[in-house]
Parts: sequence; C-alpha cells; structure tokens
Amino acid sequence: QVQLVESGGGLVQAGGSLRLSCLTPGRASSIYGMAWYRQAPGKEREFVADIRGRGDSTSYADSVKGRFTISRDNPKNAVYLQMNSLKPEDTAIYYCHDLLMGYWGRGTQVTVSS
Repeated sequence: QVQLVESGGGLVQAGGSLRLSCLTPGRASSIYGMAWYRQAPGKEREFVADIRGRGDSTSYADSVKGRFTISRDNPKNAVYLQMNSLKPEDTAIYYCHDLLMGYWGRGTQVTVSS
C-alpha cells in the first residue's frame, strides 16, 4: 500500500526553481510532522526540511535555508517543497518522510545543471 507519493522533480539549470509535492493518498498528512530528505550519489541521506505541529513550525538544513520553503495543504493531503536558486549541489533524489509513522516515499529525482 502506497503511503507517500512524491512528484515534481526534473532537470533544471542552476538558478532555477522546482516545486516538489508529497501526497498522502487516502489519509491526512501527519500533524506531528512531515519532512523532506535527499540523497546524492555516493552520499548518505540527509535532512532538508520539516514541518511540525498544528502551528506548522518549520526547520531547514543550513545548506538550503533561505532558498527552500516547506509547506502543506491539509485539505489536499499534501506537503510541498518549493526550491529556488537551485545549485548543482542540490542534485539528489528527494524523499518525503512521515515523522510519526516512519513512512518514506520512493523519491523524486532533482538534477541541477551548471
């Protein structure tokens, strides 16, 4: 049973933007918290951003702070990651993660060309 479905990845030039979406079919995204992680080739999976609680408190990795924005739309059961001013080092597979249930999506590829 698919719990999280990511989309929105693609190929973009440095300086460009992408918006990733994470849908939670048939259920509301976790109020406790949802997060985005990424994994570049040959590297460990790393935290990117999360959104927690009914007040939608957010936190970001230093490497994306000021460029990426995490948000959610509860009626649509969706969590988003708006990525601006993309850099080649942002190239990775991006994963959505349910912080309460521990679910992971299959990921969406983001490639930033220089």
